[in-house]
Amino acid sequence: MSDVLTLDSHNVALITGLANIQVVRTAEMSEIPLIILVRNKKATPEMLELATENGIALIEYHGSMFRAVSLLAGAGMQAVY
Repeated sequence: MSDVLTLDSHNVALITGLANIQVVRTAEMSEIPLIILVRNKKATPEMLELATENGIALIEYHGSMFRAVSLLAGAGMQAVY
């Protein structure tokens, strides 16, 4: 999560295998509007509440991070790194 805080980009998606409140707090601080939880991770009620309060969308994806990134790249999304 510390790498996310160093980004100087807006309108990015945070793709992560972590499912805890710190993920949402990091997205909030970095003004990231979308979190994608991979590997069938589930958002906790606290995560959902904080994300809703801050206008952050949360997506739960059953597949791997590699597959999620591949699909997004295939759809035209550019990598930050």
